[in-house]
Amino acid sequence: MIDPDAAPSGDGCAECTAAQPPGWWFHLRRCAACGHVGCCDSSPAQHATAHAHATGHRVVQSYEPGEDWLWDYRAEVYARGPQLAEPRSHPADQPAPGPAGAVPADWQQRLHA
Repeated sequence: MIDPDAAPSGDGCAECTAAQPPGWWFHLRRCAACGHVGCCDSSPAQHATAHAHATGHRVVQSYEPGEDWLWDYRAEVYARGPQLAEPRSHPADQPAPGPAGAVPADWQQRLHA
């Protein structure tokens, strides 16, 4: 369920970054099983949850600087587990929402509640 040695897939949401044109996210979540970085449920595309449903990887960790909480999608509770491999967040100079240049001016109206 958790692989503390799995490296994060990148600095941003894997699917948003690969999209043409690139998508954007509000906050990022890192899969604790494989390291996939996806966007949170407040983000338009909700890729972290989609990854959890598609793979059965049920635990994510916040990928935001200064946050280290884990969430278990199946149990719908905060979880406990080992510290994940570095880096444990996107770069501190990366904006949230992000990525820089892809966030629309009306981003607050596009968030999921």
